[in-house]
Amino acid sequence: MLRSKTFLKKTRAGGVVKIVREHYLRDDIGCGAPACSACGGAHAGPALELQPRDQASSLCPWPHYLLPDTNVLLHQIDVLEHPAIRNVIVLQTVMQEVRNRSAPIYKRIRDVTNNQEKHFYTFTNEHHKETYIEQEQGENANDRNDRAIRVAAKWYNEHLKRVAADSQLQVILITNDRKNKEKAVQEGIPAFTCEEYVKSLTANPELIDRLAYLSDEMNEIESGKIIFSEHLPLSKLQQGIKSGSYLQGTFRASRENYLEATVWIHGEKEEEKEILIQGLKHLNRAVHEDIVAVELLPRSQWVAPSSVVLDDEGQNEDDVEKDEERELLLKTAVSEKMLRPTGRVVGIIKRNWRPYCGMLSKSDIKESRRHLFTPADKRIPRIRIETRQASALEGRRIIVAIDGWPRNSRYPNGHFVKNLGDVGEKETETEVLLLEHDVPHQPFSQAVLSFLPRMPWSITEEDMKNREDLRHLCVCSVDPPGCTDIDDALHCRELSNGNLEVGVHIADVSHFIRPGNALDQESARRGTTVYLCEKRIDMVPELLSSNLCSLRSNVDRLAFSCIWEMNHNAEILKTRFTKSVINSKASLTYAEAQMRIDSAAMNDDITTSLRGLNQLAKILKKGRIEKGALTLSSPEIRFHMDSETHDPIDLQTKELRETNSMVEEFMLLANISVAKKIHEEFSEHALLRKHPAPPPSNYDVLVKAAKSKNLQIKIDTAKSLADSLDRAESPDFPYLNTLLRILATRCMMQAVYFCSGMDNDFHHYGLASPIYTHFTSPIRRYADIIVHRLLAVAIGADCTYPELTDKHKLSDICKNLNFRHKMAQYAQRASVAFHTQLFFKSKGIVSEEAYILFVRKNAIVVLIPKYGLEGTVFFEEKDKPEPRLAYDDEIPSLRIEGTVFHVFDKVKVKITLDSSNLQHQKIRMALVEPQIPGINIPPNVPDKALTAPGGKKRKLEK
Repeated sequence: MLRSKTFLKKTRAGGVVKIVREHYLRDDIGCGAPACSACGGAHAGPALELQPRDQASSLCPWPHYLLPDTNVLLHQIDVLEHPAIRNVIVLQTVMQEVRNRSAPIYKRIRDVTNNQEKHFYTFTNEHHKETYIEQEQGENANDRNDRAIRVAAKWYNEHLKRVAADSQLQVILITNDRKNKEKAVQEGIPAFTCEEYVKSLTANPELIDRLAYLSDEMNEIESGKIIFSEHLPLSKLQQGIKSGSYLQGTFRASRENYLEATVWIHGEKEEEKEILIQGLKHLNRAVHEDIVAVELLPRSQWVAPSSVVLDDEGQNEDDVEKDEERELLLKTAVSEKMLRPTGRVVGIIKRNWRPYCGMLSKSDIKESRRHLFTPADKRIPRIRIETRQASALEGRRIIVAIDGWPRNSRYPNGHFVKNLGDVGEKETETEVLLLEHDVPHQPFSQAVLSFLPRMPWSITEEDMKNREDLRHLCVCSVDPPGCTDIDDALHCRELSNGNLEVGVHIADVSHFIRPGNALDQESARRGTTVYLCEKRIDMVPELLSSNLCSLRSNVDRLAFSCIWEMNHNAEILKTRFTKSVINSKASLTYAEAQMRIDSAAMNDDITTSLRGLNQLAKILKKGRIEKGALTLSSPEIRFHMDSETHDPIDLQTKELRETNSMVEEFMLLANISVAKKIHEEFSEHALLRKHPAPPPSNYDVLVKAAKSKNLQIKIDTAKSLADSLDRAESPDFPYLNTLLRILATRCMMQAVYFCSGMDNDFHHYGLASPIYTHFTSPIRRYADIIVHRLLAVAIGADCTYPELTDKHKLSDICKNLNFRHKMAQYAQRASVAFHTQLFFKSKGIVSEEAYILFVRKNAIVVLIPKYGLEGTVFFEEKDKPEPRLAYDDEIPSLRIEGTVFHVFDKVKVKITLDSSNLQHQKIRMALVEPQIPGINIPPNVPDKALTAPGGKKRKLEK
């Protein structure tokens, strides 16, 4: 049956066009019930159960299916995901609304419907001739959709009665909309609110904790004093933004001060504007990463960023008065130049809430069901939840979701979602850091795995089309020990004309991951492989990452090769790119490759190739540095794990060999060569990587630190910085140059992916290269897969597809990749921090030599070279006399009771693990040498004064 939809649309020019769309209605769409004789075989995908298992519902003890409306799906997804909730009919009407209103919820409901054990069935009611309805005159879209849901529910009940007259099977509408429920009951449809139904499931009382309690803010106000001003409606916010009265931006809460935040203003200008927000009422219930509207305050009310560290330790609504007292601490006399544009949040444009990990702060009131949840992320406010499991959840990591934040509540309201496990356990803490950094880590779905090649796999004649056979070449790979995802391999050989041929061969991952399929979409979503201390979260399934795409030795593998002809001075004479098949002759570690190069007794083909590569790499590196490429430093930690317990038993900084540099030089060269090629072919939609030059103010700390040692650092260009770092040496202090390079690293901006058609500045500051991309690691970076596809099209080895030449879609991919790479870095750091804590927990008290990296108003930040570990030594402790401190920002230096500390001074510190706050255990450092009366801690005595009674931390200045 064919229906036509007609509607009018206004054009940009102001005209009106009539649009007619055809809408097909069918009578062969299955209801999903296997018991249905009329259409039992017509449904596709996971079906409902023949006899729904007894849900033990006191409201409806008969067999039943559930049919939720849109708001139940949007707000009660945590309930629907619970294993006890099965046999649910999800209407097309509902799915379309959810898709339009919340992409994350839509994805979660799609995942649930794909889980066959849950028996969720998607019914396309909008194309079924008996359930499709037209919108009536005067009826809004929301009311029409509510009616469509009721029509579908009624049809289901009548349909199931017709085909199974002796069955008690019913379909129950779940809705929290009072009017919709009343109309359903009037029409003879069994209907309950989500809360009514969940409370009737007597076998699953834990489900009640998962309920999201959504109440009208106006109704909440009667129960308490109004704390916050009302958020303006979206229409007023949009008008204000358009007129310039308000500014739109991303709300970023402070980790160190719960009463302070910044809003990064969205705009077309290259430099985003930052607005400072101070004080509870000005923050006005915004949560980290929300998109907000702010009103700029008059210049007379502008303030400076606070130097006070404040943690929220409130327990109830009365603590608002304490918050107001604390706000006075923020307002200190500062010079005019320290003031920043300051504003207040007037409304929320988009909430970006997510499930939060943390711990329950159990109420002191006995038998109370209301408790506060403290998130692991200090930028997130505490959340009030109701739970009957408080005793069982103490000392556990849990997940909580926010439901809303009324004007009269000091904290947002939320609900319990999941118990992750005991705090401090490795599996639990790893899960927490993955969730908190939004790292996708669920097992790959069957839909994704279905696109993997069938095993046993071998190279076919079809695979060899547009591909060179390079299996005769003496190719080898050089990687860290234990590496199974080998992306790259190299070769070097002398040509008959006396020149050298050098090849970089990269795993041809794009051969296995074709554009647009489920495997491609999941790889794009993950963006990068995440390497934790004991675990690797793969971007692509293991069959590819550790087998078919890994360039292991003595097996044929598909590759994408970049081959140069060079002279012995490493000057490139010719460059060519080809898809290839290789057979690596050796998979070496950096140490093994170095041993071959250094051994006079070894002169085989592999060793000769490595020596040639190493010689060329030295010349290439020298040339890069002469052009202004920076050689920076960052202390990296390597753990040695116990083979049985997998606990860290040793911790040391990573050793870098010549072979590390050798591999790096050729990877850089390949990336630059490929960047030039894809930009030549696709000037508007090449995926490139740039590293912006830091603003001069970023270098202040480096310049001042060098000056304190009578050294000059020039920052006009990358070349002048590189040269002055090379000259900054002290015969009496060999580690000084490393410390300066570590500081220089902290001054740098983040390198980012971008689409060439959306930017004019391509320069990579750190590499001193006018153009750069990522080509050499497609197993672990999705950016490289896109670059492989672009290069393949450029050389005629593969065909293009629409998204590849759409600069806006490429730009969106880049945004996700930049986010995923940033989160992966943070997750890796968090993993190192956790394993460092485990190491020092078993090690006990340790005293080590350290160097001062920064001086603060009341502390020094030190680096311990032996462990590559950084930490802060505070000089103010609770219940101790406050020492005389004098801070000089210009030198910079800190005088404590007559002893002066400068950047790079050598000290001795005691390292302990502070476990007083279970949620935020941390490495604490105390000064051992130099000796300062009343400050020093004996090197082998536990420092009981590190924490105040009750485990509460002293509030310190930064």
